[in-house]
Amino acid sequence: MKVEKFEDLVAWQKARELTKQIHEITKQGAFSKDYGLCDQIRRATVSVMSNLTEGFERGSSSEFHLDDATKLAEEVSRIIGGLKTAVRKRNNS
Repeated sequence: MKVEKFEDLVAWQKARELTKQIHEITKQGAFSKDYGLCDQIRRATVSVMSNLTEGFERGSSSEFHLDDATKLAEEVSRIIGGLKTAVRKRNNS
């Protein structure tokens, strides 16, 4: 599939799904009452979509090839995944 507009990017589509889910989650329970955190989380997810859009509109492939930043983001993702697993194990024991 040819990417002709930013909406064609799978990364943007997934970021949009995430944004929708986060908005639904932050409307519920105690989370909805923590206005500062709720707003921060919502803005962060929208920021992902915005950054992808902006990079695409610049027309430069270098926007998507920030090797050091990508490696660091992947490392942070793995660490968060490990933390998530540890919390689950602790809660299940």
